[in-house]
Amino acid sequence: MLHDLSGDILLSGAKAIVQGVAPNDDFHHGLALQLRERMPSMYKDFRHYCQTQHPKPGELWTWMSADGRYLVNLFTQDGAYDHGSKPGHATLSHVNHTLHALRSFAQKEKVPSLALPRLSCGINGLDWNDVKPLIEKHLGDLNIPIYIYSTYQKGVKAIEPK
Repeated sequence: MLHDLSGDILLSGAKAIVQGVAPNDDFHHGLALQLRERMPSMYKDFRHYCQTQHPKPGELWTWMSADGRYLVNLFTQDGAYDHGSKPGHATLSHVNHTLHALRSFAQKEKVPSLALPRLSCGINGLDWNDVKPLIEKHLGDLNIPIYIYSTYQKGVKAIEPK
């Protein structure tokens, strides 16, 4: 059940908050920056994971916060592998693969709800009209609420249908 919402995804009551990142991302922009500032231990664990496991675009990495919520990092972009290099852009192929992995994760872990931004449509420049059908394809028939925060409003808690 997909629900289009306006508000601040960080105030979501969803069991898992999802974001798109690059392998070795430095979390300097957007939602990633907010998460880095609010959860520095997540960012430290993310960097360690990337340095030791060398994830590839199309995969995901999950982290559980102290309050028992998941943060799901979808590797939608090409990585920044050289010192000082910037991550590559997201591709629809990477988004497609990560959403498939997200579906598997949500089913395996019995995640009761998900919150996603307009995945890879901000700084990464993908067109929402191309990304949204992929979300519908991979997640639309899951029997859980999926909150898509399509309009960001800082500090505004959206009303999330059950």
